[in-house]
Amino acid sequence: MRIIGLMSGTSHDGVDAAIVEIGDVGDSGFDVEVSVIRHIHVPYDNALRDAIREAFSGSVEHICSLNFVMGEVFAQVALSLIQEAGLSCKDIDAIASHGQTVYHIPPIAFQRCGCTTDKKCGCTTDKKRGSTLQIGEAAVIAERTGILTISDFRTRDMAAGGHGAPLVPLPDYILFKKPAVVRAVLNVGGIANVTIVKNAINDTLAFDIGPGNCLIDEAVVIYSDGAARFDKNGSLASAGTPHVPLLEELLRHQFFKQPPPKSTGREMFGAVLVRDILRRYGAVAQNDILSTLTHLTAQVIFAAIRPYRPQEVIVSGGGSRNVFLMSLLGELFSQKGCKVSSISSYGFLPEAKEAVCFAILGYLTLKRRPGNLPCATGASRQVLLGKITLP
Repeated sequence: MRIIGLMSGTSHDGVDAAIVEIGDVGDSGFDVEVSVIRHIHVPYDNALRDAIREAFSGSVEHICSLNFVMGEVFAQVALSLIQEAGLSCKDIDAIASHGQTVYHIPPIAFQRCGCTTDKKCGCTTDKKRGSTLQIGEAAVIAERTGILTISDFRTRDMAAGGHGAPLVPLPDYILFKKPAVVRAVLNVGGIANVTIVKNAINDTLAFDIGPGNCLIDEAVVIYSDGAARFDKNGSLASAGTPHVPLLEELLRHQFFKQPPPKSTGREMFGAVLVRDILRRYGAVAQNDILSTLTHLTAQVIFAAIRPYRPQEVIVSGGGSRNVFLMSLLGELFSQKGCKVSSISSYGFLPEAKEAVCFAILGYLTLKRRPGNLPCATGASRQVLLGKITLP
């Protein structure tokens, strides 16, 4: 099958789209051959980026309207990709669109005490279901392209009690498993997430780590009054030094202490947190704040991955192009004899990987195969992911 994967991440800087040829090469259901035909990245203009940013805490009317706007955007990106590849819409079997996350509420486990005497405790653990919202109307994509569209991949996993994230562990396993080698496949987008890939699929583990680029990007936007969106190559952060009291405070964040499965988003690590930091540490130099936030990302990534003793850390996402961040990660992991490298060394563009992963998830859905890993998301069982909109 030829499937287009569409991805717009928490950094909301643009759409990554990839045409992927996918086919079975074995009988396990997970022996899949993947070939990337073409990838494009289409950046959002400032107006659309601001509209998405507003949706993170926006009105129902704004989100409702933006849902259809994003559907049009995704459709046009898919059509542009098809044209650049020299193909027609009839050459594409499906579009697999993650959509743009505007809000994510992880499920929460909590204790309910049913004790009636001091001698016997009947405590049980309840689980409050979470919820998630991705926009980019699939009906618009299918209508504009005439191509079957698969969307809303997170929701089915959450209906089964999972976090709905991360969803890339199964594709990561398909793409990067290697006998007798433990690999950490790290994506540093707005939020950093990792898949620990081992020999057996049941031993594969994945979870959200915490902030990737999101806090750094938010600080740059605020400092520049919107004129800049990110710290290119980490040049501003590398010119500063970490503010130790702030770094130590941030490292004590409760999320970092939670065991997997766990997920997070801009609701926890976003504009609200950055504004609070700048309000309380306003006297600290800009470069020192950015250095602190970059060190935070590196240290929480290292602390989260280190216990699994990987031999390799493979980095994708926009963070892989942050030279300063990559150097910090390299220094930390080299102490444990672990190599850190960009996913480009393995034949993938850093920005393309998640679009490719959602194309694979779309393929699994069309083959009626589950796409989630309960050991990663906490779901009660494996389920088919996504909703199908026919053209």
